[in-house]
Amino acid sequence: MTIRWWNSVYEGFHTKDTKDVFHAKNARISQGTQELQSEKQIGEAMAEDELAKIVFHSGMKIHKTLGPGLLESVYEECLFYEIEKHGLVVAKQVPLPVVYENIKLDGGFRVDLLVEKKLIIEIKSVEELHKLHFAQVLTYLRLSNIKLGLLINFNTNMFKDGVKRVANGL
Repeated sequence: MTIRWWNSVYEGFHTKDTKDVFHAKNARISQGTQELQSEKQIGEAMAEDELAKIVFHSGMKIHKTLGPGLLESVYEECLFYEIEKHGLVVAKQVPLPVVYENIKLDGGFRVDLLVEKKLIIEIKSVEELHKLHFAQVLTYLRLSNIKLGLLINFNTNMFKDGVKRVANGL
């Protein structure tokens, strides 16, 4: 894209109406900037289900490339990278305190990935998911007042078999 733009600018030097060419280029650049800003706004306005679809497809891409059997931390880094590529705000290893009455307890809970402050992702690389894993995600959802979480086990032959949706009041 940069090369094409530069070639267009260079060609503009050889025309009679150089000012018109530069005005057109500046208009395209500002339009591109506006499009990027609107993509950020779209990310903020996305519903949980739309975010979950992006995460699912990103995870599928990672699983297809790397396969099962790696450490959770590897999949976490890759998924973080893929989600960021979509222009979404994502945080990793987010501390999640427990609030009991007026006491804030730092219980050592950490959300693997938090997307747009709307979707919790818990990553596993285990032989099979247990009820405890589902309870962990549901607890994170309740403590954070977030409605949707994805429990993703990358240690499966077929990626879709390792993805479980956990809802809190949806």
